Amino acid sequence: MPILQHDFTLKIIEILNYHFPNQGDKVLINSEFLPYLNIKTKAANRGSKSRAGFANHYAIYVLVEDYLNNKFHIIGGYDDYEGAQFINLLQRQRQLPFGNKLQNHALNHRLNQEFKKYFPTLSYVPVIRDTKTNRYWINENLLQVDINGNKINIAEAIIDIIDAFVIARRQAFSQFIIYCKQMIDIQKQEPLKAIKFIRSLLNKDIDARVFEMVSYAILKQYYGEQKIYWGWSPHSLNTEYLILYKTGRTNANDGGIDFVMKPLGRFFQVTETIDAGKYFLDIDKVQRYPITFVVKTEQPPEEVLDQVRKQATAKYNIKAIVQRYLESIEEVINIPELMHRFDEVLTQGKAPDVIEEIVIQSRIEFNLETEENALIDSQDDGRLI
Repeated sequence: MPILQHDFTLKIIEILNYHFPNQGDKVLINSEFLPYLNIKTKAANRGSKSRAGFANHYAIYVLVEDYLNNKFHIIGGYDDYEGAQFINLLQRQRQLPFGNKLQNHALNHRLNQEFKKYFPTLSYVPVIRDTKTNRYWINENLLQVDINGNKINIAEAIIDIIDAFVIARRQAFSQFIIYCKQMIDIQKQEPLKAIKFIRSLLNKDIDARVFEMVSYAILKQYYGEQKIYWGWSPHSLNTEYLILYKTGRTNANDGGIDFVMKPLGRFFQVTETIDAGKYFLDIDKVQRYPITFVVKTEQPPEEVLDQVRKQATAKYNIKAIVQRYLESIEEVINIPELMHRFDEVLTQGKAPDVIEEIVIQSRIEFNLETEENALIDSQDDGRLI
């Protein structure tokens, strides 16, 4: 397979040249593992709007780190090692930047599954696991690269590559937050520039996490100006403004619903796909309670619903079942509708509130407040905490 070339590829080669002088390109080409890392670091220099999960990176990181900490790259004998304990690996992952919410999926199967997807003909997978003892190993075969008949060990280079990738991503996220904060001040002097910035975040190519945060920021302000009157009798009514709450971590595979509105109890689910199976799964989660889908698409809501209907009909072939699911879709909000609602928010002079909410949610999502000192430390010694 040809090596994918992107901006961070040059950084990978630079790191390899540091460890193996003048052989960086050759090591990358001859390795069975480094091309995967090259693919997984494509988003390093693409700004905060590009997707970059860290689960698979960190599964590799903690296993290779364990390998190095025990000096197997120097003394050998890894084939006799009892393996790393899962709880120690998981704890270490959660100490790393952006890793505090990581679960066990990458270590248990996702890393190996993705690796095989990219390299189906290779006989090795990265993670070796003993389900009986719950012990883990990195596949040492992937740490060995044959260069002109000599075996070299790339374990230390792998750690440095992932360190550099995470630092690059963290800096990109920090710059995104700084820009958002600047927009709050710019809004006072150049409101059109701030508005243009927010509009730039609403497009079908935006990172799913950013789309969810911006959607929430707009909808929170949009609904926040609406009020309802309710009570137990016509003579005693309460007045209450609508409040939209974010219920979980952005773009998390946590089985939850993304936004909930009080006091109406409306549920909102943000998605970047038009997939009847996913929509119906979300509907089943709440026992077919009505859900509003916020969809990262420019297709009209009628087309989205028609596409979902066609997919569902092909899958179930029972009209009554399909209709019951479709009746649970309360509304479809697409990108043009979000733009329209943002325009209404603008007429209320609430653009600064939208930007401020994006800043708040971004800092929570990217864990920036707790990462700032770690970033300084990692820049000092070139390693993650």
